[in-house]
Amino acid sequence: MELPRSNDNGVSTAGSERDNNLADRINNSRNLIRKLERKAFSGAYTLSIFIVLSIGATHNFSFLPSFSPAIRKSMGMAPPAGFVSILLIVYVFSAVILSLSRMMEGSDKIGGITHIGYLGAFFFFYHFSGDMDAHFWAVFAGGATIISLESYQRWNFCRDEILKEREALGKLEKNL
Repeated sequence: MELPRSNDNGVSTAGSERDNNLADRINNSRNLIRKLERKAFSGAYTLSIFIVLSIGATHNFSFLPSFSPAIRKSMGMAPPAGFVSILLIVYVFSAVILSLSRMMEGSDKIGGITHIGYLGAFFFFYHFSGDMDAHFWAVFAGGATIISLESYQRWNFCRDEILKEREALGKLEKNL
């Protein structure tokens, strides 16, 4: 408990400091709620980036410059589509399991942008092997599943935190 202090005029300041501290806590709580509300929908941005990447893949990445024959020769042969498909299956199942486990533990961590990179790599491998048409929907369905789970996990975590923070804010406002 804080003892009242008097300033030079002999006026007690303990009550006003307490009110200022309480007002600061209320302000911080409101700011945290706004931050969590913005963070809750960040998965929509990741999903949008993935859809744009997928549209580029359907057009064989025509918006990117193509490699010269010398560079393609130095890169070597593209991996066989069957091998890439096996890696895609392993990646999708492990990402889904990881996302579900984070959801169960209530973690805030997600791998949104990282997943975009991996899925983009699968699109590029299929593009270079010449089998994009046959495997596009596999990458798209796997990616949509992973990113949707990650987005839901982030939204669910933020929703729970917002509810807790609003409850705490209600208690703070009653004390004001």
